Formats: sequence, structure tokens, C-alpha cells
Amino acid sequence: MKRRSFCFLTAALGYILALTMATAGAEGPAGASMAQPLGPPGQAVGDYVGEVTCVSCHDDRSYRDTPHGHAFNPRTPAANQGCESCHGPGAAHAKDGDPALIRSFSQMPPAEVSESCMTCHNRAEHALWDGSQHDQRNLTCTTCHSVHAPQGEGQIKARTQIALCSQCHRNVTNRQHRFNHMPVREAAMTCTACHNPHGSTNVRLLRTGTTVDELCTSCHADKRGPYLWEHAPVSESCVTCHEPHGSNNQRMLVSKVPFLCQRCHVTSRHPPTVYDGYLLNNSQNANKIYARGCVNCHQLIHGSNAPSGKALLR
Repeated sequence: MKRRSFCFLTAALGYILALTMATAGAEGPAGASMAQPLGPPGQAVGDYVGEVTCVSCHDDRSYRDTPHGHAFNPRTPAANQGCESCHGPGAAHAKDGDPALIRSFSQMPPAEVSESCMTCHNRAEHALWDGSQHDQRNLTCTTCHSVHAPQGEGQIKARTQIALCSQCHRNVTNRQHRFNHMPVREAAMTCTACHNPHGSTNVRLLRTGTTVDELCTSCHADKRGPYLWEHAPVSESCVTCHEPHGSNNQRMLVSKVPFLCQRCHVTSRHPPTVYDGYLLNNSQNANKIYARGCVNCHQLIHGSNAPSGKALLR
């Protein structure tokens, strides 16, 4: 029994001695703690100084309340390096105070900025950024987003999406101020309700489907069809007749009725152009253009399922 106790005591002392030696070997000459996270392969541990050192000079309180500020959990230092996760090891910068010794996104080429952000933001709606329209035009994440000083939802640099997008797409966003009903102006929608600025497999960075019609009918399901009698411009593209970014005409039409219809229907039993009402004074159809619109009779302009609905009549 005494021999068994002696063996147990010897093993315990050996374990304590080994643990003490490992701890002493892990500390540097100055007794630095191993609380710092390990860096990438080939990166010395001492190159990372920790977020506590960063905020001793850069006391960015607004950053702490952002999603990026909450993403770096100091309780799990092995999983991240806080500020240095994006800006790189900061030991040299903290020692000399030289801005050139730390990664600055404002001084980096756009491709490098995107590459850094894509190490985390590479899924869901960010997955198609590489090669997207904005990427091809040499834009990057920090063109629209700010980690340290965001102004709007999604950490964008402006208070609203409209204000942000209008910095480049002024000709498009100005259309929302036309006096007809506009859901974006009324805050019922935003630009990203239809577009994905981070990349899309659709035309014009549209979110849904492979055509403009599939996007529109994702909300306007009653116009989806299929119909027994189809209206050609409807099946081709909704924007043939509608201006989705704003219009001065009812129902966001690109032109008023009957001018809109007469752009295509130039030969018919009705006056093919607005001028025929004056030229064909002896025509029986000349009076049909006054104070009337095509949709007074042809109301099913998106398509008809009636057996006799070839003319899309009501």
C-alpha cells in the first residue's frame, strides 16, 4: 500500500514539474504571457499585440457598437486577433508608431481590400462578388461600407441606400422624384430589394430569377401567367412599358396611353398614330382617339385566359 502511494506521488510531482517547465519555456525572456493568439503559419507570436494595445491609442468607441466590434470576442483570443484580424500584426506599429507598419485600407489597392474582406464575407449574397459589375469597375467594399464610421444600416457610408447609390447612379435615383407613386421614395422599398450590389447571376445585378420578368412577378404574382393569350411585350420584359425607378405617368408607364400603345401598334383598324385623328377626318375611326385610351377596352393587357380573349378585351 505504501509503495502504491509512493508511485502516485512520484507521478504527480513529475506532472507538475513538466507543466512548470512548459510554462517557463512558453514565456519569453521578459516573461511575456502566452495569452496572445497564434498568428498565421510562419508568423511569430510576438507580432500580435492584442486589441487592448490597439484601443490604448485608437479609442474608437463607435467601432465597438458595430457588428465588427462585436464579432471579435476577447474571451476566445485563439479564434481571432481583434483589430489585427483585418489590419495585420501590429507589434512594429505599436513600437514605432509608424502608420506604414500597419495595414491601412485607405492606402491599399481595391483588389487587396476586397480580398481581405472576402476572407469572412464570402457566402450568401457576397459569394458572387468576384467578377461582378462593381468589382470589374475597380470598386471595393470600403467604397460603400465603413467599419469604423458607418452612417446607415448595413454599415454603409450614407444614411440611406438612395443617398449612397446616387453618388454614382444619379441618373437613375433622380427618377424617384417624379410625381407618380414610387415605393422607394415612400420608404416601402430600397435599392437592394431588387438589386444585389455584391453580385448576381441575373442581368443588372437583379436578385431573383434569370430575367426582368421573373423579378417583377416575384411580387406582382397576378401578372405571372401563363396565359392562353399573351401580350408580346409583357412576355419579353416588363420594362418595355414600365419605368421601375420612377415615372410621371400612371402605373409607372414609360409613356402615356395611347402614345405608349401606338409605339408598337402602328397599323390597325384604329388610328395608328396620334396624327391620324387630324389627317383622317373622313375616317370612321378618327374620332376614337379623343378622350380615350386603349385600356378602356383592352384591359387585360398582361394576358387573357378567356377563349375569346385574343384582343385582350375586358
